[in-house]
Amino acid sequence: MKKPTSALLSWLQKNRLFFLVIAALVFLEGVLFFAYGDVPGTVASYFKTSDTSISGIILFKEAGCAPCAKVDDFIKNSNIEQIFAFTTLEISGSSKNVTILADKAQICGLNPSDVGVPFLWDGQHCVLGYVDVIHFFEEKIKSVTQKPLIDS
Repeated sequence: MKKPTSALLSWLQKNRLFFLVIAALVFLEGVLFFAYGDVPGTVASYFKTSDTSISGIILFKEAGCAPCAKVDDFIKNSNIEQIFAFTTLEISGSSKNVTILADKAQICGLNPSDVGVPFLWDGQHCVLGYVDVIHFFEEKIKSVTQKPLIDS
């Protein structure tokens, strides 16, 4: 009569290829996880809705972007932040902010992969490029600072 351990050893030897394939897959999964970090989290972020607490005018920019620097200079020189409120979102290193930008671009019928920065969302429309973003701010300043005529 065979011992139970010898039957188990015999079965393992017959199915050795199966166990080698499983071990290789587990090893490969570990390597990919360490090489690419939080891939499932990144993929999942594309299926989440954007942050609804951010509303109104949103200016998207990126560090090292020359056109963004021109918009920043205009904002500083015009004291726009003291005239009206808007939110600035940095997309460098922020998948959340990139997702918000992509959501806004899609609302405007734009392909998110074709959209660059500076990019402005005014609550209803998209404004692309530093020239148009600066023009938007100039018009906004005019509309906010114009004082109505008072009848005497």
